[in-house]
Amino acid sequence: MRIANLDGRAVLLTDGGAVDIHQASGGTLSPDPQTLFDQWPQTLPVLRGLAGESSTYPETDAYRETDLRAPVPRPGQIFAIGVNYREHAEEAGLEPSTWPMTFTKFASCLTGPNVTVDLPEGWVDWEVELVVVIGRAGHRIPAVDAWEHLAGLTIGQDLSERIGQWSGPAPQQFSLGKSHPGFGPTGPAVVTPDELADPADLAISCTLNGETMQDGRTGDMIFGIPELIAHLSSITVLRPGDLIFTGTPAGIGSTRTPPRFLSSGDELISTIEGLGTQTLSFRAAHNS
Repeated sequence: MRIANLDGRAVLLTDGGAVDIHQASGGTLSPDPQTLFDQWPQTLPVLRGLAGESSTYPETDAYRETDLRAPVPRPGQIFAIGVNYREHAEEAGLEPSTWPMTFTKFASCLTGPNVTVDLPEGWVDWEVELVVVIGRAGHRIPAVDAWEHLAGLTIGQDLSERIGQWSGPAPQQFSLGKSHPGFGPTGPAVVTPDELADPADLAISCTLNGETMQDGRTGDMIFGIPELIAHLSSITVLRPGDLIFTGTPAGIGSTRTPPRFLSSGDELISTIEGLGTQTLSFRAAHNS
């Protein structure tokens, strides 16, 4: 299943278009995308039934990619993992961690997959990431059971303003530097793991104005999805609708020689195998 947020309503994306989940379920499921995930896994059997019928559903609608919004628009918690690919650690001159480096992004930064992002002052960098959507609550989840707690996977960009992120004495301001408006593009859809041949190893890449910046595989993460879920849940309770940005592969702008950052007019395209593509454009913010 490919679950999306189409102009504020929960839909299933199919080859024929979008199926409105509330209408197709006869009102059983909420039209609100967040509620759909907040009530997971109770919503799952109905969704599976709708997905099985979607190819013949008479009210499948065409849609515009620009009408897709963040598929999980109001998560209770957003976790993000830093330096989770060895080649990224190497380009940053850091030793791979023995413990997942964890910070947060604030929900106000979330936006859809095909938008224009206003650039604040500073050095704004790209970080394409696989994003985990929690579907089943849990505390102290064993790694072997972690996949049972997923609702699905989606694409994210952990956009980062580096001056703000690295400012001041320790600890550095990761959460603030990565939470400007529009700095959490997600989507186009939450894809359930059964749609993917190997959800633990997906090609992940991004291009800037047609030039490949990042090109890796999620199977190269230092801490895979089961380990991240086990680690985070060993400390805090994971709840349905929570997001985990799992880290970025090598190729960010700040480690290049010379460094390269996003500018007004740039186009950033992020792709993850089986999950789709998101396209971002950028413009200078106009402060009032």
